[in-house]
Amino acid sequence: MRIATWNVNSITARLPRLLAWLQSSGTDVLCVQEAKTTEEQFPTQELRAAGYECAVHATGRWNGVALISRVGLADIVRGLPGGPEYDGVAEPRSVSATCGPVRLWSVYVPNGREVGHDHYAYKLRWLEALKEAVAGDAGGERPFAVLGDYNIAPADEDVWDRSAFEGATHVTEPERAALAALRGTGLSDVVPRPLKYDRPFTYWDYRQLGFPKNRGMRIDLVYGNAPFASAVKDAYVDREERKGKGASDHAPVVVDLDV
Repeated sequence: MRIATWNVNSITARLPRLLAWLQSSGTDVLCVQEAKTTEEQFPTQELRAAGYECAVHATGRWNGVALISRVGLADIVRGLPGGPEYDGVAEPRSVSATCGPVRLWSVYVPNGREVGHDHYAYKLRWLEALKEAVAGDAGGERPFAVLGDYNIAPADEDVWDRSAFEGATHVTEPERAALAALRGTGLSDVVPRPLKYDRPFTYWDYRQLGFPKNRGMRIDLVYGNAPFASAVKDAYVDREERKGKGASDHAPVVVDLDV
């Protein structure tokens, strides 16, 4: 079974590439973040024609998540149970479902903007709610994983230059402590292999030649429980999909399971 996670940075803008990639990669389930569309405008028909069902939680603007599956979707939950609001809005940042033999979450963790900003505090509250929400499945016997754009680099080696992020979000101790607490529920970091260079970055800024210079970050993560992690046969960053005109600023992370 092949599972992937990809921040597409607008599914409308990326649809031709996404459809072609699903076909060429043979992906069974794709976790999508930053759909930037509404549930009504999500390309459900085009994906159905390609053999995939969709579970979507999106209201437009810059958020929105989805699970795209050709192995079934059951027990769908849209939104983060017990999750906090931001400016009075429960943002569409998580969707979960059972896809064949595995239970999966697609998550888009808040960015945080700046240390000390209200959005940074919201990010930490959101991660605490995520920890509470997944604890039962994380400790269970069914393969389970939380995949998505976490907007946090777990360690210094997960950014191209730690000094370039001094005082910024994505690398602070409170954020990394929140990730450690999430792993403490029974999840482990399924670290993919890079297809080029020595570090498996998943995001490169569009600006200042970030991708050609490999000035990247590993912020798209796969956190799986013990049954999930033990079934992993391979995991890699499909760096090729970050290339060329019309690419997202994130690359897909692909995981192959023997389940």
